Amino acid sequence: MKTKLQKGKELEKGRELLNASEVLIFTNFSNVASANINKLRQQLKSSDSRYFVIKKRLLNILFKERGIDFDARKFDSQIGTIFSKENLEHISAPVFSFFNGIGGDTKAGREESVKKILGGYDLKAKAPVAGDTVRFIGQLPSREILLTQLAQMIAAPIRSLLYVLNEKSKQMVEPSK
Repeated sequence: MKTKLQKGKELEKGRELLNASEVLIFTNFSNVASANINKLRQQLKSSDSRYFVIKKRLLNILFKERGIDFDARKFDSQIGTIFSKENLEHISAPVFSFFNGIGGDTKAGREESVKKILGGYDLKAKAPVAGDTVRFIGQLPSREILLTQLAQMIAAPIRSLLYVLNEKSKQMVEPSK
């Protein structure tokens, strides 16, 4: 059991992280090896995010102080919170790939592992984000890849038309027998 002083230090660190964050993502860390949690922390540091395990009751105190209408006790399991300065689209991809990676080689194992992403909270929009939404956004390719795919989709009919016109022009130029 933590002392009042330890809880006060956790609250202070939580305040600092919350004030610097745009998005929170909640994960279930039960049955995840501590070595894997340390890997996640290292991955998140590169995107200027932090993984912090804080009791749900203390997290609710932080939310109440900040005027956030969200109850962390709605999650049945133990939760770890990712405090991110990035937007949801940017941070959900590495979180999804991490949990997908620790799921093993089977599809069922990966699906079960990805379900450890419980949800999130967008601090700018002041809106909770469902776990399914965080997982869905995490699966999407990056913005650059999506723009490339869009450009290819737009160019495909034009390319086909040019091919047809090129073949027609070849037929008209060839002398008939």
